[in-house]
Amino acid sequence: MIITLNNEIKEINETIKLNEFVDSLKLPSQKGIAIAINKKVIIKKHWPITKFNENDDVFLIKATQGG
Repeated sequence: MIITLNNEIKEINETIKLNEFVDSLKLPSQKGIAIAINKKVIIKKHWPITKFNENDDVFLIKATQGG
């Protein structure tokens, strides 16, 4: 299945859930992450039940410290 993550095309398994997808990104920490699929923010407690659809537009941002 094809999705777009932050304007980059990605191929993913059709059965993957959002939490598994985030794990696969191997980010140093999942704290401070916000994810929207097709411009709808997905709250973290819904990540384990959120499935992807073909051509979903995924936007992931990570808060950083500093000023």
